[in-house]
Amino acid sequence: MSLTVKLALGSIFVGLAVLTLKYLAYWVTGSIALYSDALESVINVATAIAAFIAIRISLTPADREHPYGHSKAEYLSAVLEGVLIIVAAFSILREAYLGFLHPKSMETPLQGLVLNGTASLINALWSFILIRSGHRQRSPALVADGRHLLTDVFTSAGVLVGVGVATFTGWAVLDPLIAALVAVNILWMGYGLMKESVAGLMDAAVSPEVQDRIQTLIAEQGSGALQAHDVRTRHAGRLTFVDFHLVVPGDMSVARAHDICDRIEHALKEEMGEAVITIHVEPEHKAKPRGIRVS
Repeated sequence: MSLTVKLALGSIFVGLAVLTLKYLAYWVTGSIALYSDALESVINVATAIAAFIAIRISLTPADREHPYGHSKAEYLSAVLEGVLIIVAAFSILREAYLGFLHPKSMETPLQGLVLNGTASLINALWSFILIRSGHRQRSPALVADGRHLLTDVFTSAGVLVGVGVATFTGWAVLDPLIAALVAVNILWMGYGLMKESVAGLMDAAVSPEVQDRIQTLIAEQGSGALQAHDVRTRHAGRLTFVDFHLVVPGDMSVARAHDICDRIEHALKEEMGEAVITIHVEPEHKAKPRGIRVS
């Protein structure tokens, strides 16, 4: 079992533990704000399960039906997470509205705050692990899950402060107000996740910084060639696809041109990890005015 799969499986167990603590916090207090925090943890568990399944699928080797592999399955997980987050937000808004109509004081708030705070600390630690490991493993599903948990940590912190103020002042209406603010924040987070995932499904290019680095490596490692042009990139889960045209002297041997391509490909894979590089070799009369001049 790969590290990525182990982390995805770990997210399920961590999510269940956090959900239990946050639901207990809501159960002992009756707070709508703490209910909103617990409901978000339900979404965390559901999306952790979806991410685990998606990662397992994405690691399946390429086959006849999917010659480019299955790495885009991770984006489907992130889209599902965004949808579930939006559903949860509207559920919280409903409870907040009912709370505004019939505000009530909380029971044993200190015990609930301690339980919720413990759950938030667990989430903070696990989100750090997921984001760091997700970037290292080039896994959009792990990074999305980690960012979601990190947002949950900040949300929980706001809930804890708000519930504490409501308890101290006796203003029961603050409880549903905080829940409504949590719902708005969750909606914004869900929109961001879906936007990023759809970009991946639509074969969006890599960031400008990565694009510049790719062009620099081609220029540095293409000694013997004349020019590179029409560089195209896209992400597909943990994979990065790069293709471009490499212009070489017309009298260069196939073996020599192949050596240059191998050198460039090796440098790009060293830089980006798992990558698929496609290079189309062309004679010098195919050069373009706007191209990458090699060293």
